[in-house]
Amino acid sequence: MNLFVFGLGFTGRRFAERARDRFGTVFATVTESASAGRLAAEAGFAMRAFGPGADDPRIATDLSETDALLVSVPPGENGDPVLARYADVIAASRIGWVGYLSTIGVYGDQQGAWIDETTPASPRSGRSRIRLDAEDAWLALGAATGKAVQIFRLSGIYGPGRNLIVKLREGRSQRIVKAGQVFNRIHVDDIATTLLASIERPRAGAIYNVTDDEPTAPQTVIEHAAALTGLALPPEIDFETADLSPMARSFYGENKRVRNRLIREELGVALAYPTYREGLAALKEQP
Repeated sequence: MNLFVFGLGFTGRRFAERARDRFGTVFATVTESASAGRLAAEAGFAMRAFGPGADDPRIATDLSETDALLVSVPPGENGDPVLARYADVIAASRIGWVGYLSTIGVYGDQQGAWIDETTPASPRSGRSRIRLDAEDAWLALGAATGKAVQIFRLSGIYGPGRNLIVKLREGRSQRIVKAGQVFNRIHVDDIATTLLASIERPRAGAIYNVTDDEPTAPQTVIEHAAALTGLALPPEIDFETADLSPMARSFYGENKRVRNRLIREELGVALAYPTYREGLAALKEQP
């Protein structure tokens, strides 16, 4: 069996590293040929360039020899780039499992309410609406071809090299306070665990929330990280006066508590890091 990963970023690479022993060959893409060459030597994957420039001409052949496909590249205003270029190739291939990485942002603002996969998507931002359209396009491909396409809606991702401890050490963390605001999070290794479980138990058309057990105010998590490491705690900043990018500010415009019951009950997933406390503790020494 072979695996193809479109988008060997933070999550895609962690999954590919965890999955490599289950597959004969792992094909993966990055946007630049130079990066593809470096990662091929570094990670041992069959790397290909896929991006705004010309695609590696081997991709179509690779897909015809693929059994499991993970899509971890974002859609654009013109839709999903993988489907735009390779829908016919994928449809004709032997691929049996497709995982599409999406975001809980497609639920929009739920005013702090608890939600699960039965909650209707109600995206507010243009970015989330485009993402929901991409989900629908992948599910339509699955329905038309009989391939098991699964959607994984991810909460805020953290893990080695990408977490609050790193930000505190580098002086890049802001303790922003907005009354009543909570976020869910998910450790990158728990994402990989969920994807591997889905490969073992595919269900065509499935949608899963991949998230931790405890939605928490962001300032609470920063305070815990500082106490855990002895690093300086940044001062509180009121959300209304915080210097945030438009994208960062949009995250605070949505407030929800996300349940993960389905990955536990259907896929048998036991999170290694069910809350930020376990996750940060594991990252304390090697963040």
